[in-house]
Amino acid sequence: MPSSIAVIIVNYGTADLSAEAVESVLSADHRDHPVEVHLLDNASPGHDAETLSRIHRDRGWGERVTLWPERENHGFGRGNNVVLHALAKRDTPPDYVFLLNPDAALENEAIAILADRLDAEPDVAAVGASVTQPSGNPVSASFRFPTARSEFVVAMNFGPVERLFDDVRVSLPPDQPDGPVDWVTGAAVMFRLSDVMAVGGFDPDFFLYFEEVELMHRLTRAGHRILHVPKARVRHVEGAATEIGGGRPRVARRPAYWYRSWRLYHLKTRGRRGAIGAGLAAFTGALLNVPVAVLRRNPMLAPKGYYADFPKMVLWPLLTGRDRS
Repeated sequence: MPSSIAVIIVNYGTADLSAEAVESVLSADHRDHPVEVHLLDNASPGHDAETLSRIHRDRGWGERVTLWPERENHGFGRGNNVVLHALAKRDTPPDYVFLLNPDAALENEAIAILADRLDAEPDVAAVGASVTQPSGNPVSASFRFPTARSEFVVAMNFGPVERLFDDVRVSLPPDQPDGPVDWVTGAAVMFRLSDVMAVGGFDPDFFLYFEEVELMHRLTRAGHRILHVPKARVRHVEGAATEIGGGRPRVARRPAYWYRSWRLYHLKTRGRRGAIGAGLAAFTGALLNVPVAVLRRNPMLAPKGYYADFPKMVLWPLLTGRDRS
């Protein structure tokens, strides 16, 4: 029997893009893999739930697509958990779950390619696709786990330092070859459902950001591998659903939940001492970026409010022990 896959798309304020993501799944043949789609609306502002219900009816999606109109914005991880836990309780759960961003769409038979890879390698818990922008330019889709050194290097944003510590760079090249990596983008990742549920699913402490990194960190600690599979291709309108792009942060001020998630990730994966070390490294690097940016006549890397927000929402809670609120 071909392995079965449940696709989960979590929508928040991007109904039209979510509908196109669904259409990209329905239009593929998936090489005989049974595929079902679950589209969860995370209590979007406006009329997204009604819009998606109308689209569901008008486009004849029928039983192929299940709508989940939530009354609370759960965030990304908890939103996925709503569907994951329901799927796991079935008498016959799907073998795999494929998480697809609402601002992403399949470019080939990505679901079948990823499912075939999980079929072939039972010690692998997650496989991620390659990602391109609408322009066709590839972007990083596989990564190393963040460390204190990598946080310092990214925050300082100085070429000689980046080259000196290239071995800790978080983002791997867009042309990263097929094979094991620390984690893959949550925009297009397929998990073995039994492995995800064995480690408890997404950590509900995270609202948005770092939740997929932390989940893959737990899967790795449990002895599973994570693979980047570039043959599977997905197009992603980066930042359309979250308003924060990947790679370099934008100038706009980051929301409080980004800082909280950053802090929780390092706390949960490295303990308080490790999280404090990473926080001090990141902030020191950001401070050093100021004279570097001035001398090079470049804009400073840190987003607006960073030099007040990071100490308040990361360093102070970690140093005082109020690090889980």
